[in-house]
Amino acid sequence: MRLWQKLLLGLAIILIAIQFIPNELPPINTDNPADLMGSGLVEGEVATLLKTACYDCHSNTPAYPWYSYVAPSSWLVAKDAREGREEVNFSNWEEIEMMDQLAILDDIISEVEEEHMPLPIYLTLHSEAKLDASQRQLIMEWAEAAMDIVVEDEEE
Repeated sequence: MRLWQKLLLGLAIILIAIQFIPNELPPINTDNPADLMGSGLVEGEVATLLKTACYDCHSNTPAYPWYSYVAPSSWLVAKDAREGREEVNFSNWEEIEMMDQLAILDDIISEVEEEHMPLPIYLTLHSEAKLDASQRQLIMEWAEAAMDIVVEDEEE
């Protein structure tokens, strides 16, 4: 057996072996009564953009693609989904304190404006989530208006 064949065989064995390392993707939960989409705060094109560009990491309803179940990519998907939900989970929107909602909306403006979100690595395999300038502007305008609505709702 030649050296390159041994290396290829060794790599194949490693790839098979790592499939047995436990890795838990964050669970999918479709029962989310406190979800942002049901709050009346977002609708139309912005709702579609948020679902397409944000919800896989920032909600309880991700659409895990096939590679989410194959190591080592599954490790990255699980890590990004856990961290995304820790930052903001739109599925729990109505359970979030008003000041935290305002901070999240402000962060959305910054992250979208600076093109930090969606993450570049996510866009590599999810080109539909790439936001063009007009879509980024639409989300930023929505977030700005939503801040006013959140404050008004709290005052009532």
